[in-house]
Amino acid sequence: MMEQYQKIKDQYPDAFLFYRLGDFYEMFNEDAIKGSQLLELTLTNRNKNSKNPIPMCGVPHKAVQNYIDILVDQGYKVAICEQMEDPKLAKGMVKREVIQLVTPGTQFQTGSENAKENNYLTALVYDKISDDYGFAYVDLSTGELKTTLLDNADLVFNEVVSLASKETVISDDVPHSMRDSLSKFGILLSKQVIDPINSAMSYLTQGIEEKPLTQVLQMLISYVQTTQKRSLDHLKRAVRYEPSDFLEMDHNSQYNLELVKNIRTGKKAGTLLWLLDQTKTAMGGRKLKQWIERPLVNKKIINNRHEIVDVFVNHYFERNQLQDELIKVYDLERLSGRVAFGSVNGRDLIQLKTSLQQVPKIQYIISQIESKDLKPLVKQLEPLDDIVDLIEAAIEDDSPISVTDGGVIKDDYNDQLDKYRDATNNAQKWLAELEAKERELTGINNLKVGFNHVFGYYIEVTKVNLPKIPEGRYQRKQTLANAERFSTPELKEKEAMILEAQEQSKNLEYKLFVEVREEVKQQIKKIQALADAIAEVDVLQSFAAVAEEYRFVKPVLVDDHAIDIVDGRHPVVEKVLGHQQYVPNDVKLNQDTNVLLITGPNMSGKSTYMRQLALSVIMNQIGSFVPAKEAKMPIFDKIFTRIGAADDLISGQSTFMVEMKEANDAIENATPNSLILFDEIGRGTATYDGMSLAQAIIEYVHNNIGAKTLFSTHYHELTALDQTLSNLQNVHVGATESNGELVFLHKIQPGPADKSYGIHVAKLAGLPDKLLTRADKILNELQDKTAEDKVGISSMNAEPEHNNEKEEQISLFPLETVDEHQSEVISQLKRLDLMSKTPMEIMNQVYKWQQKIKKN
Repeated sequence: MMEQYQKIKDQYPDAFLFYRLGDFYEMFNEDAIKGSQLLELTLTNRNKNSKNPIPMCGVPHKAVQNYIDILVDQGYKVAICEQMEDPKLAKGMVKREVIQLVTPGTQFQTGSENAKENNYLTALVYDKISDDYGFAYVDLSTGELKTTLLDNADLVFNEVVSLASKETVISDDVPHSMRDSLSKFGILLSKQVIDPINSAMSYLTQGIEEKPLTQVLQMLISYVQTTQKRSLDHLKRAVRYEPSDFLEMDHNSQYNLELVKNIRTGKKAGTLLWLLDQTKTAMGGRKLKQWIERPLVNKKIINNRHEIVDVFVNHYFERNQLQDELIKVYDLERLSGRVAFGSVNGRDLIQLKTSLQQVPKIQYIISQIESKDLKPLVKQLEPLDDIVDLIEAAIEDDSPISVTDGGVIKDDYNDQLDKYRDATNNAQKWLAELEAKERELTGINNLKVGFNHVFGYYIEVTKVNLPKIPEGRYQRKQTLANAERFSTPELKEKEAMILEAQEQSKNLEYKLFVEVREEVKQQIKKIQALADAIAEVDVLQSFAAVAEEYRFVKPVLVDDHAIDIVDGRHPVVEKVLGHQQYVPNDVKLNQDTNVLLITGPNMSGKSTYMRQLALSVIMNQIGSFVPAKEAKMPIFDKIFTRIGAADDLISGQSTFMVEMKEANDAIENATPNSLILFDEIGRGTATYDGMSLAQAIIEYVHNNIGAKTLFSTHYHELTALDQTLSNLQNVHVGATESNGELVFLHKIQPGPADKSYGIHVAKLAGLPDKLLTRADKILNELQDKTAEDKVGISSMNAEPEHNNEKEEQISLFPLETVDEHQSEVISQLKRLDLMSKTPMEIMNQVYKWQQKIKKN
């Protein structure tokens, strides 16, 4: 047995091997040692008395899924090794083989908490000739399969992280730098040889011609076929997409804007997804998340979604009826996946039937609304009555979970099955009659006829009543503590007949169930198309429900790239605070204004104001209404954000480095149709360095890019830029002092803020009065000093200085005190080539100069 185990284990060295032994899956050797720790199992030994006992632990086969999920969730692979023949019929060693390799990317999401989540397996190949990456991803549970060509490593990393992929299949050509980046982010890397093209690959890659794309798809499909070892009929044909087909946001922007994950908790609560999700189906929930992560840039499709949402908003009763029917629709996409995989059971088919029974009702409700915009959706909602009729005729409504133990197929569906059942039922009647007859004959009132899987049918008599049994009537079968079990020739004969009928009945039931499953399988593509249409209806009705509840308005799409939002709100903050407490604000950026420079105290709402614009843009471009009184908005192609201060601990970068990289990303890739949000750029370094960089970034964006930009800052000196940059406008968040207390108005007002109120904010945070008094005194001293030394801000637009004018420079020594020795030091300092010296050499030189000056 251990030889067989090791031979199989050698084929899966990077996975835990769950080796089936009877009613348990066992792990041995290193798998057992590590597995017992991760799964909190008792570690035992096989061959305890030998010189080298074998570490061993196991889990019951009926509870195995929970243990597999625990390991896979922690980033491990699990190979499931099954007994492939009946041990009773096996000649010698029972044949075993791995029937499935479960990995983080191929795990079917289970449980209601994951119902609205995709689990994407990604794949990557690198083409050295074109310097491009072929990229693809699949969700094995829903059949979604997509691919694209990416021309740089940053785009690849962004796609993988944005999809929240846990596993990436890579080719040998993928550079080590890319592998390191993905590994550091906790993504499992798996290698796969590309198998020769087969019929499944040919079908799934139809229409895809570019070599990197066909290669990555074939590699991904090969990996899925190799690990899953079963039908993949539910996989949809690969769809090629371009990142530019959608509003482009890197994963940092998605994270900063808290679109689907709360920064503080990592959960859904407190996100845009949380706010907009009033979907009634798991499919709708997943589609909503996909739309939020990939907003559109196609004006026609956006307008079409707006029109449908408007129709649903104006038809309250029909929308309520629609919601009542959608609630009864189960996850058609994942049910299709289970049908294709062969893992579907009777209860799943009943869920499928129940879901399909709602389709005509959904179709009727929508068709009752007179709207040309809804007609395409009505057409896509094609009822599948033949599948409903088949399941209705064949499958029991209260089917057991197991499909091999009987009780799945209805009476009157198959004549032969009915005969077996009649034989079994008649046998049960005969057994009841036998029990009554034997009680009467022996006078033992508690005599009973029973059954177990080991001894079959028996007559049980308590030991107290044994003397009442007529001599030679029964044959002893089993002795218990308080009773004896017997049999008779007649009972043995009937037992053989009953067991044969039950066995044949179970076998026939399973065969009939498989036939029903295969018939349903032929309709998977239609079920998936129907699921997609229902999901779209669900998301759009959700938009309407949210719009009505929170008073969102239908935005007007404009072509001139001007923004005019009246009383805009941050929808998530408003939901948390309540409508009465939230202060709305206008956002106005006309053709002649590209940059809003925002000043004001901490905690006043600068970041919220910036985020609310970004969320309104995203909501608009996914087809939702927006949180405002009125909204005229253009279509943006990209969003860039630098909001919040956070070190990138994974790559060891400081806050300032992260800040500069994100700023550079915007500067390199933004277009005039982009939106840029910069929150206090430059705060991560020294004051003058930060101020200089902030000013230079503003000037560069203003003069060279022309994107709509919101730039918040505490550098009040920058507010003078409105005198030299014609498309920049100053605004500030209002705050007032009342009896020494700071009151935030949370209202955006024209012009710059007069001061930042930092000490007032510290007071609100609860710092000691003594400390605050001291800080106030220091602040006054610094302000007095700054007033004396203040120098005006320069601008890239200012007139350049003449070359013959001397550049002003801070003197190291007051001129009146410089003697010949100090002059010599200054002369040497000017000539010193710093770049050619080591830090220690420079320190030594400075020490010599110091000694020379002190000595003289």
